[in-house]
Amino acid sequence: MKRDLTSIFDLTKDEIYEIFELTKDLKEKQKKGIEHKLLKDKTLAMVFEKPSLRTRVTFETGMTQLGGHAIYLAPADIQMGKRESVKDVAKNLSRWVDIIMARVFSHSTIKELAENADVPVINGLCDLEHPCQILCDLFTIIEKKGTLEKVTIAFVGDGNNVCNSFIAASARLGFKLHVATPVDYQPNKEYMAQAKNLYWTDKPEAAIRDADVIYTDVWASMGQEAEAELRKRIFRPFQINSELLKNANKKDYVIMHCLPAHRGEEITDEVLDGPHSIVFDQAENRLHIQKGIMVFLCKNS
Repeated sequence: MKRDLTSIFDLTKDEIYEIFELTKDLKEKQKKGIEHKLLKDKTLAMVFEKPSLRTRVTFETGMTQLGGHAIYLAPADIQMGKRESVKDVAKNLSRWVDIIMARVFSHSTIKELAENADVPVINGLCDLEHPCQILCDLFTIIEKKGTLEKVTIAFVGDGNNVCNSFIAASARLGFKLHVATPVDYQPNKEYMAQAKNLYWTDKPEAAIRDADVIYTDVWASMGQEAEAELRKRIFRPFQINSELLKNANKKDYVIMHCLPAHRGEEITDEVLDGPHSIVFDQAENRLHIQKGIMVFLCKNS
């Protein structure tokens, strides 16, 4: 039976840690220059409805390092649902490639791809979740803090796809998660109901008070450009800046951001580039975790 990663909920706790161990091994091999062509002669199709820096470069580079090949399909190349149905795209690609990664607007598109493809499908981002990002982030936190069991993560900003995936991961793994959003911008209610160690507030200073990790993301995601000015006004008190960080009790906290950052909006330069920031370590790990995900899915399909 083939495996997909459309959501964090597709994985068990043990499988998440298996991916982390695999990622650690692959990262060590890459750093030491040890060949690890575990997907030799395999082909990855990368379907993009939204542009990306990190997702494209890390998946394509990762597949090359694993001995395979990646094909980039730009937004104009396929036009899923317009030029050709999602179902037919899935069935066609399944005859040609070994794995599919798609970065799309709607979660329903990812689900339809996975339901109709005969090869593993990876959610490279959709409106509901960003599972690759959160697996990357949790792997990075373990590198920096040694564990997730005693760590409190504070997510400050919009209750978006990244936030939803953090909540799903908390439900699976049990770590403490504090979420601070404006009242009308809360995360998915069904996801929130499944996480036992979740604390929601509309006061960012309360969320970060006992946090080991302070995380933020853009206030307006792709597709929400028309709301950008309104969101800037509403989210202004949620900016991660030196004044807000005075409320953090733990002096060894780390700052995370999934990027791209709108500097001066959700986070200031002095924080993003400051001594607590691990943002670019986090960005590097997208490469390593996605290699782990691809190997895991191919091995178990």
